[in-house]
Amino acid sequence: MAQIQSRKRIALNAFNMNCVGHINHGLWTHPRDRSSDYRSLSYWTDLARTLERGLFDGLFLADIVGVYDVYQRSVDVTVRESIQLPVNDPTLLVPAMAAVTRHLGFGVTVNLTYEEPYLLARRFSTLDHLTQGRIGWNIVTGYLDSAARAMGRAAQLPHDERYDRADEYLDVLYQLWEGSWKDDAVRRDKAARIYADPLKVRRVQHAGRYYTVDGYHLAEPSPQRTPVLFQAGSSGRGQRFAARHAECVFISPPNREVGRETVRALRAQLVKAGRHPNDVRVFVGAAVVPGATQAEAREKHADYLHYASREAGLAHFAASTGIDYGQYGLDESVDYRPGNAIESAARTAQSNGWTRRTLLNLFELGGRYPAIVGSPDQVADELQRWVDEADVDGFNLSRTVVPESYEDFVDLVVPELQNRGMYKTAYEDGTLRHKLFGEGDRLPTRHAGASFRWAESTPGRVDRSSVAEAADIQRN
Repeated sequence: MAQIQSRKRIALNAFNMNCVGHINHGLWTHPRDRSSDYRSLSYWTDLARTLERGLFDGLFLADIVGVYDVYQRSVDVTVRESIQLPVNDPTLLVPAMAAVTRHLGFGVTVNLTYEEPYLLARRFSTLDHLTQGRIGWNIVTGYLDSAARAMGRAAQLPHDERYDRADEYLDVLYQLWEGSWKDDAVRRDKAARIYADPLKVRRVQHAGRYYTVDGYHLAEPSPQRTPVLFQAGSSGRGQRFAARHAECVFISPPNREVGRETVRALRAQLVKAGRHPNDVRVFVGAAVVPGATQAEAREKHADYLHYASREAGLAHFAASTGIDYGQYGLDESVDYRPGNAIESAARTAQSNGWTRRTLLNLFELGGRYPAIVGSPDQVADELQRWVDEADVDGFNLSRTVVPESYEDFVDLVVPELQNRGMYKTAYEDGTLRHKLFGEGDRLPTRHAGASFRWAESTPGRVDRSSVAEAADIQRN
């Protein structure tokens, strides 16, 4: 076993989606795969129990609005291979999984472009109550033109404007989550017939460029108030947004060198925003195929390759970049002109000169994450290299064949990580935020959202004057 000294314990999320095909496409056809049971609650509660047995920090649930119709200008491959279609609502899974676990966190993706902030605030407060403080929100602004059309819009907003709009959206949410109810507003005093003190519940009045809200937050204060905030943008504008709002950032670099530069740039942005460089936990996407021995792992990986769909992986990536790779020959140069999809994905493909053939070879397991294949000590070595060399804090583990991919990781890799002192041997008590950062349940005072908390100086409404000025300074 290699003796690589790591300076921090890793965090682990399972990366999943309420659908058949998520990242590693085609593996739904494997005879042992159960992903088509995603419509069953027992599928999800069994998964939650497995992850809690493995002391996972959370289950990160992806989601999309729209369909992947860029490749070959159709949905044929998407429908045939179930590339995140059909896809069900991820938020409805959380209460059932929370009911069979005590510690597992849940990071849920919701696209703010098609949700009004007033109702989204209530939904996440409800989830925070029902999970006793174990909920997080993965903030996305969307990148699919198909989603915009489906929601009655001619096209999606330009990339940077989507983030400008998201900044204001978060300002509205902070006012509702942090400032509408005072901490001690709820009394539950039966004798006095006072459930909550009216003097400690305030109306939020916001009139901005994109949103107007005049109302009271519908939910009483939840354990975390603001859910743990996840974000996955790696563009320049995305990193500035993350520096102001995010607590966990998900990255997908092609190698450790690119990952190191991405993390370094992000931590520098955090400092510019007045936060600490380690105020964000950085998770990198990973596909792991472990075995009790190296030979067993390689045999399992070879078996998986027979069922994986490289073309489905390419169709998924085409939507991420906004480029129809179906129009190019295998070795023809691809025109990576600026588009309106995921900037970081297109930039990575362009900088590496990826052709259609290159991408098909990269997606041999049906997805964009290079597979980590090996015995428990070999897998642990590779994960540790990412931590030490790229300065990431943890991993979002994508599924391959379910449920065995998560069960194998829990049974084989987790004990090896624990033996090295890289991974916890028991959960701490507390909310998801406290488990991740050890600084309590609420946003730290240096986070932008904390400035929207109840201020005694302005009766009857949340004071926007000073916090808006501070927000503008941080954004710019």
